[in-house]
Parts: sequence; structure tokens; C-alpha cells
Amino acid sequence: MSSLLEVTPKHVPPLDPGFRPASLGTRAYLAAVKASGQGVPLVLGLRREGAFSVFKTQVFAPGSAHDADTLRYVERTVKFMLWQKGGHTIVVGGAHEIADHLRKAYAPGGSRAFDAEFMSRDVYEHAFGVEHTTPDQVPASQEPAAPKGGHLDGCRIGLDLGASDRKVAAVIDGKAVYSEEVIWNPKTEKDPEFHYREIRTALKAAASHMPRVDAIGVSSAGIYINNRAMIASLFRGIPKDLFASRIKPIFLNIRKEFNNVPLEVCNDGDVTALAGAMNLKSGAVLGVAMGSSEAAGYVTRESYLTDWLSELAFAPVDFRTDKPPVDEWSGEAGCGVQYFSQVAAIRLAEAAGIPLQADASPAEKLKAIQELMPNGHPKIKQVFESIGCFLGYAIAHYADFYEIKNLLILGRVTSGEGGVILLAKAREVLKDEFPQIAGSLEIHIPEEESDRRVGQAVAAASLPSIPKKA
Repeated sequence: MSSLLEVTPKHVPPLDPGFRPASLGTRAYLAAVKASGQGVPLVLGLRREGAFSVFKTQVFAPGSAHDADTLRYVERTVKFMLWQKGGHTIVVGGAHEIADHLRKAYAPGGSRAFDAEFMSRDVYEHAFGVEHTTPDQVPASQEPAAPKGGHLDGCRIGLDLGASDRKVAAVIDGKAVYSEEVIWNPKTEKDPEFHYREIRTALKAAASHMPRVDAIGVSSAGIYINNRAMIASLFRGIPKDLFASRIKPIFLNIRKEFNNVPLEVCNDGDVTALAGAMNLKSGAVLGVAMGSSEAAGYVTRESYLTDWLSELAFAPVDFRTDKPPVDEWSGEAGCGVQYFSQVAAIRLAEAAGIPLQADASPAEKLKAIQELMPNGHPKIKQVFESIGCFLGYAIAHYADFYEIKNLLILGRVTSGEGGVILLAKAREVLKDEFPQIAGSLEIHIPEEESDRRVGQAVAAASLPSIPKKA
């Protein structure tokens, strides 16, 4: 029997005809469950420190002709939830067969062992597990969302730590009185003192332009929990033992040098979404950046930041089982990094037979692809049309997990004429396949990358709240 989850889209990516959108597969499965009149409730929960996320759905009862589809639908949904929100314990409120399947998948040596080890060892420092109960016994949702950001009172420092440059701003009552951008290459540095020194130097430079420092906000790629660096590509050169002792508490130690003023460290994707929310004066913002990988961040309807991971590079968007593209880091198939990054552009260009210099870096290859656009290469347009198809269907899938009123699309892949083609195709897919979603959200594209970087540092500065004096 053919899978309900593998649906051929109306808009087939010209350079990747095997693409089977998760958004269409999910809708096809749920429609079949509803039409059968034999659906049973399934409640999925994710537990992490101080939080519990809940996802409610319907599935076929065990023993149906679609058992394989049910297990794959649930497994893909749980994987998306894990990389969207994070967690160390999966709670299954439903059939024990589903819990057994997930328990096997997330066990050592199982198909999802990478996810389990990453979440337990690297992120939450807690053993990973799968629990089973009935749908009515799954705990209520507990989603902490804090009013981080948008605080512009006082004398603040905002620091934006990028992979190729770091930017710092001194902000007094919402106005940037000083900013500085410094080129650096932190990924190859093996000495923790280099990172400590560079971060401290940037903060001291900003502090010298203000009468005092009331608060510090930091934007950086990676996963930060309670202002501790759990996973961060900037520090990938640091040995594991030194990472634990010197890098995890690096911002807590730096805070001590600034009289323990309020300090908040957030993922750069979340700060990008926050900057968008501040500029738009509106919440429910999902930001998606297509660069060396896919980065994402989210701000709630109330313009609050969450404790969610939003690592959508590793969330599934393609349900095909026949030779899906595989991420070399996680070994996972059909996830965002292969569709919304320079990796995707290179993969598609190679499929089109476009010659690229073998020893060039991924960034150089992307630049070469983009430079072919004005020259009218016969297939270069199809690279960006394909990414646009991916994006249109993925937006619909993201909307199943996020409330989205505003969508920010940015990153090097979206620059130039290729970006125009990409976004036009995404809008066409949404309008044609998902008209209700197309009418409920707005897509925004920052006009100037340099302005966005300045805004990122100011948005970072606004992260901490300053306690009111009695």
C-alpha cells in the first residue's frame, strides 16, 4: 500500500522532483483519519527544565491498514517538536505501540539516537526518556515566555557575536550612541582566553561611551540555557573539557566584571525575530535565515521570547523515503538545512550540472552561483525556483507548529535576483496550495543587511529588564 505521507506537490521543484512536502503529507494523513471516522486521540508532550509542551492530534487506532503511516507521522512530528522546542522526555498519551516505537527509536543505536544524545548530553544534561500514559493524563502545557526584549531604558550594551564579525552598541534610552564592528574568526580558536578577552574588549569599548552600564544583552548563534553556553558554533574549536569549565559559564563570569548588572544571552535567531517585532510593532514573528545553515527564531503574539530552541535546520520538511538528501552532521534525512541554506543552493546547482570549483568554500560556491544569474545561465533560475517551492510548502508546515502573523526571510541565499525569484515562487505556492495561510501572514524581507546588523545589536541590548529601584 502506498504511503499517505508522500504526496506529490502541484509545484514540483524543477531540480528536485522527488520532494514530498511534510505539509501535504501531514494534511493527507489527518484527512484520511477524519474520513475514516475511526480516529483516536493522541497527545504528545515534551518535558524540559521548568516547561512542558503539548501537541494534540488524531491518529488511526492500532491494527489499521495504516499502522506504518501512523508511526512515521508520529515520529516525524516528535522530531519536529524536539528541534522546535527542545526536551529530554517524550510523553505519549495514546496507544502503547506508539510509545514502544518511539522508545526504540530514541534508544542508543536507534534511528533517533543522535537526537536523544544531543538533547540529553549537550543541551539539558538530563537522561533522555519516553513515558507512556493515556491522553487525559498528559499534563497541561506549561510554556514559559518572558518579556525579554523591548526594554530601552537606561544605559545598555548590546553585543552581536557572529561567525565572521562581532558588533557592539552602546545604547542610552533606546538611542545607539556608539557602535563598532570587528572582523574575527572565532571558530578556529582553541584557547578560551581568546573568547573571554574579545568579548570583554567589545563590552569595555561600549561601556567607555556611557556614564554607567545598567544592563548587557548578547545575541549569539547556539543554544543558551540560563545564560550558559550549551552548544555554540563560535566555540567549536575549544576542547570538551575546557568548554565545560571555561565556555559554559563565560557570560556569567563576564557579568561579574560589570558589577553583576542584568545580563541576558539569547540565540541570534530569536534576537533577529525580536528586532523584527520591534520594527514591525507586532508579535507572532518567525524569522528564517538562509545562510551557511538554516537559522530561526520566534517571538510570541505578546512579543515575548520563549525558551524554545527553534533549530529548524534539523526539523523535517520532506517526507520522501526514496533517496532524500541527508545532513552530514546528524545523519538525518529531509531536514531544513538541505533546503534553506547555501548547502541547498549548492546541492541544486550540482543537480543542474552547473560547474563549481571543487576546492572553493561553500560561501564562495554560493557567490559563484549568484553571479551566474545576471549572465542568463539556462538553469540557474531553477535553483532559486526550487528553493522557493521548498519554502512555500515549509511555511505551511511551520504554521502547524507556530502561530505566525509575520514571517521574516533573510540570509545570503535570499540576496540579489535569486532571492526575488525564490520569494515569488514561495508566495505562489502558498496562494495556490494554502490560500488560508497565505491570507493570514505577511512575509517581510529586510531591505538592507547592514541596517539589520545594527538593529541586531540594539535588539540584543534591549533583552534584559532593569529592576526598578524602591
